[in-house]
Amino acid sequence: MKRLPFILKKEFIQIFRNKAMLPIIFVVPIVQLLILANAADFEIRNIRLDISDADKSADSRELISKFEHSPFFEVSYIGQDYKGNIERLDRRESDAFLTIPDNFSHDLKSNHEVKLKLDVDGIDGQKANLTYFYAANIIRGFRPRINNIQMLGKKFPVPIQVKPRYWYNPELDYKNLMVPGILAVLVTMVGMFLSSMNIVREKEIGTIEQLNVTPITKVEFIIGKLFPFWVISLVELGIGLTFGKLIFDIPIVGSLPLLFSFTAVYLLVMLGFGLLISTFTHTQQQAMFVSWFFLVIFILMGGLFTAIENMPSWAQKITWFNPVSYFIEVLRLVLLKGSGFNDIMRYFGIVGAMALVVNSIAIFNYKKRQG
Repeated sequence: MKRLPFILKKEFIQIFRNKAMLPIIFVVPIVQLLILANAADFEIRNIRLDISDADKSADSRELISKFEHSPFFEVSYIGQDYKGNIERLDRRESDAFLTIPDNFSHDLKSNHEVKLKLDVDGIDGQKANLTYFYAANIIRGFRPRINNIQMLGKKFPVPIQVKPRYWYNPELDYKNLMVPGILAVLVTMVGMFLSSMNIVREKEIGTIEQLNVTPITKVEFIIGKLFPFWVISLVELGIGLTFGKLIFDIPIVGSLPLLFSFTAVYLLVMLGFGLLISTFTHTQQQAMFVSWFFLVIFILMGGLFTAIENMPSWAQKITWFNPVSYFIEVLRLVLLKGSGFNDIMRYFGIVGAMALVVNSIAIFNYKKRQG
């Protein structure tokens, strides 16, 4: 092990001399964080809303004004023809239309039940649900006597008074949810992508044979190749958290040492995957494509864009073996909820077991192919 410091020194020098790798390590992740955190928005704005006002009263005009001044709706057409509005919905010229009945004002003043009908384009289910809830909130704030909203043939009762309390993210800022998840993806990409490509690079340029005839042991070689990216990924997380706090003002409620400790264990899993991929690929291009194949699965089933609880039962079982899902969960728990070690101890055990299994297989396979 006396040779290990010299191997590490050589690897760090080689990494920082590689002009193509440096932007991938430090520039690309930050740019991705800035872009994705602003682009991956769960809110929907500029919903094209048609309104059919059969009442034409001061009350109906007041309700229409509420929609016109909402940041979520763009009232693009006001008509009375229900069939014409349906045709506009079919042609994707509008996203929804609201029908105000001719007895709207009379029922309001008579304290009768008021019924409104909202037809929504349901191709995008998430957008349709958000459209309904946005509209329902506007109508709730308009008059408490509007007791029902009818959408697509179903009645949705509107309670008289609702006082929600949102814990851990009281402003419902989607960036507080997305930025930790994006950080998990970026750290994963650096750890898995670059480690696999760096080892395969030795095969491409032919230096792997030269290293095999030196006194360097395979353990020293593997540690020397993986340790720099372990350190760089931790630094990447620190930079990402700094940018997240300064630019997006994400809360950091929990312990950063605890978060970095878990990340250190998690990176052993991803570096092990990189090592495993390098054992059966021969070019950096092959390593990149194989790494990307697994990363796409890990990310899409990691709970970043779709909650794991909303997935089918068979998909939820697959996520048990997805390390990215645990990392995203721990990032959110520590940063947003301030969870302590006892709260994430189970995740430490699961990820630690994954690291042991993956690295054992990778080292065995590496010896078998390279020995």
